[in-house]
Amino acid sequence: MLRSLATGGGWLPCREGELAPALWSFVYFFFVLGAYYVVRPVRDTMGITGGVDQLQWLFTATFLAMTGAVPLYGWLASRVPRRTLIPVAYGFFILNLLIFSILLRQGVAEVWVARVFYVWVSVFNLFVVSVFWTFMADIYSTAQARRLFGFIAAGGSAGAIAGPLVTNRFAEAIGMANLLIVSSLMLGFALIAVLRLRTWAASGTAPADNDRIALGGHALDGVRQLLSSRYLTAIGAFIVLYTLTSTFLYFQQASIVATTFNDDAARTEAFSLIDLATNALTVGLQLLATHQLIRYLGLPVALAGVPLIVAVGFVALGLMPVFAVLLVFQVLRRAGNYGLTRPARETLFTTVSRGERYKAKNVIDTLVYRGGDAVAGWIYAGLGVLGLGITGTAAVAVPVAIGWAGFGYWLGRVGTRRAAAMEAVP
Repeated sequence: MLRSLATGGGWLPCREGELAPALWSFVYFFFVLGAYYVVRPVRDTMGITGGVDQLQWLFTATFLAMTGAVPLYGWLASRVPRRTLIPVAYGFFILNLLIFSILLRQGVAEVWVARVFYVWVSVFNLFVVSVFWTFMADIYSTAQARRLFGFIAAGGSAGAIAGPLVTNRFAEAIGMANLLIVSSLMLGFALIAVLRLRTWAASGTAPADNDRIALGGHALDGVRQLLSSRYLTAIGAFIVLYTLTSTFLYFQQASIVATTFNDDAARTEAFSLIDLATNALTVGLQLLATHQLIRYLGLPVALAGVPLIVAVGFVALGLMPVFAVLLVFQVLRRAGNYGLTRPARETLFTTVSRGERYKAKNVIDTLVYRGGDAVAGWIYAGLGVLGLGITGTAAVAVPVAIGWAGFGYWLGRVGTRRAAAMEAVP
């Protein structure tokens, strides 16, 4: 019955021979994001353990680690066969998780382990998802991608719900060290899916299989394109404004959770509750409303809507800096970003060249993003030195969010004009 629904124009438009790989790809992404979201609340708890006043250093360390990790992975991917690269990459992360679990259980240098783990997870989440989508683009044709990638992406959304649900349910019962083992097991299941998909790709049913692939050009090419294009620079500026407000809220979240909850298990459960509520709302938006909202509101309003919500949220948090307000604000902001702002932002790249899409976009999504995090962390620390608490920093964030909304509206209009100009060209 499942096969008939999938191949008969039903909920999953598979063609002959595609149902099994589509389901394995769904499972693959489910366990990849599930593994990350199990440890994400642990990472946030570790950030508090290392000291809330030290978070700006962790953001800077993450940026520096990213600048080294991105070209290193690109160098490896250009030289190591794909059939070896992907299992080695996931095996490396599984081994790391097991080592961190042992260190946490033994209580070795708790503060430093917490800080290293925080940076490691911030790099880990980028690469496991990047490896996933690289593999998908390698084994599916463009036509297959258009039909199947929506269903496959839903596997990630389901994993993003399951991960924090597991952490929220078992954090206190089994402890953070064992949660890392759960995450490593999830990556192990993802690796099984990789092996099954690799077998399918080699069977001749998939598009022509490339045993060796390169992930793109050099990072400096993307930097040059970014700096030479006003449009791409504007997108980068939009990302920086997003990271500025997001980092301010993240630091306020760390402070509120640290003062509201007395132990690491309770804090981990609080962070997982935020993740669970966010991802549940995100799935609803993605399945039911994202396409309709962007189509009805238009790109300018879609890019300006969430920044306005952020401005209102900072006003509320400044007046009532309590966990309940934080929870509602953070869930609405993140779900709105994943379900509306991020899809609208990605459409901006449909009007650039393919080279810019693969090179400059990579620089924006990694170095610009993490660089914005690092700069915002130090700005927040500077405001703290000036004696501004949660209420004071929220007051600073409100005009930034309003400016971000105006900039997003303008950028959306530019993107709309560029798209119309492209459609007018035969």
